[in-house]
Amino acid sequence: MKAIIPVAGAGTKLRPHTYTQPKALIPLAGKTILSINVDQLHEAGINEFIFIVGYLGEKIQDYVKAKYSHLHCHFIFQNERKGTAHAVELTRKIVGNDEVFIALGDTICEYDIKTVLDSPWSMLGIKKVDDPRNFGVAQVDDKGFISNVVEKPSIPKSNMALVGLYKIRNSKILFQCLEKIITNEIRSHDEFNLTDALECMINGGEQFKAFKVENWFDCGKKESLLESNSILLEKFGGAIAESSKFENAIFIPPVNIAEGCEIKNSIIGPHVAMGENTIVNFSIVKNCIIGSYSKLFDVVLDDSLIGSDTEIRGETRSLNIGDNTEIDLGS
Repeated sequence: MKAIIPVAGAGTKLRPHTYTQPKALIPLAGKTILSINVDQLHEAGINEFIFIVGYLGEKIQDYVKAKYSHLHCHFIFQNERKGTAHAVELTRKIVGNDEVFIALGDTICEYDIKTVLDSPWSMLGIKKVDDPRNFGVAQVDDKGFISNVVEKPSIPKSNMALVGLYKIRNSKILFQCLEKIITNEIRSHDEFNLTDALECMINGGEQFKAFKVENWFDCGKKESLLESNSILLEKFGGAIAESSKFENAIFIPPVNIAEGCEIKNSIIGPHVAMGENTIVNFSIVKNCIIGSYSKLFDVVLDDSLIGSDTEIRGETRSLNIGDNTEIDLGS
């Protein structure tokens, strides 16, 4: 089985961070969104991955090649963002007739992945939501089979949202349906959508079973990303790198402090994820994600997302700052 991970999106809701960093590489609880997905699938037995890249795709390539050199990885560039169906269709030659597992690059879920991969059925991940109008939606019968899927319906017939996890047994029919909707210009919300290809497969007689995910972490905007970071730190327990240096520093767990950090005269935590080689002095930081190579001096940060190579001096409460920024709040 091969895994397909589309990571070509621009991540506009996380700007200014995604001007310089792909959304999939945003740090989260000491990892990245992408590494959490890849690690999950690799631990379940998948060794071949197809990454569909576009915006800042070279950074994805460099990251994967450095971190996952032991895996068999392919990279396909989606130069025009025409939707998830168009993205997956680009993988046809590499996939061949193999089974595939598709995991959207901004999706983090907790579920029994081994059971899903071992199932004799094609499988779609679902989660009950309060307002399904912003998601692909599945109708599920009393035996767990999916009778219908539709993308962002204005009048939903179900509150079971598709979470972006798809195991496809019959990839030949998948690619036939992808070709059909693209050739016939079948679009949903101005894009070629994977949900429409799945509906084509269902109408053609392909059977899908639903599997429910335990948790679905939203990584789409600052507030939900910080909340996901807190939940995952509680789950993973956090860690403090031995190479980091501390002087008169207090840590309130859970926190994740990467290699090479210098922290003095400060209180860090709870729920802080800090990138490598960051310097902090005379500061209080909680409920934050701090990028690598940043410098914080005499600040109070709460519920903030701070990019890499950033310098902040002064005092503040809540920030959303991209990479390569210098701010002096003391004047």
